[in-house]
Amino acid sequence: MPLNLPNLLTWARILMIPLILGVYYFPDSWMTPAHKNIAGALLFMLAGITDWFDGYLARKWNQLSAFGAFLDPVADKLMVAAALILLVQLGRADAWLAAIIIGREITISALREWMAQLGNSKSVAVSFVGKVKTAAQMTAITMLLFHENLIPGIDLQQIGSLCLFVAALLTLWSMGYYLRMAWPQLSGRESR
Repeated sequence: MPLNLPNLLTWARILMIPLILGVYYFPDSWMTPAHKNIAGALLFMLAGITDWFDGYLARKWNQLSAFGAFLDPVADKLMVAAALILLVQLGRADAWLAAIIIGREITISALREWMAQLGNSKSVAVSFVGKVKTAAQMTAITMLLFHENLIPGIDLQQIGSLCLFVAALLTLWSMGYYLRMAWPQLSGRESR
């Protein structure tokens, strides 16, 4: 495992997951619900920024590694899945939307692993649709964690819920794209 700043940022993102979740379990005597929402949303946003920054630095400094390429999407998926489960528990997200997003992440991770074993991982490399899907997820989750209204009359819960619905649609669209790209290999294998 190369010990460099991009990989350390990815590890930091993983270590932030319990912090993001933990603030919502602090007693109200430690933090008010509004402060929990602010802290959770800010921590999630910071983790999302490290997601962009670690990849940027790895490319800029030529510190790309197989370990970093493995760990980065794992960190992303853990962070999104944990936050979605928390949002369902808090009553801020529908379980069926969370199930679509988490189910897609598991499916595509397995597909990528299988395609890599076949030596054909480039056919399921991250697409533009996948990047837009990730941006929609991060925006929706941040809004739903924040849960407060920044401007009177603008309900972030409703906007976050709409963004999560859009993210789920993009999730299905990107899954269809990846499955279509892998179809030649999928259709050519015998079923077990």
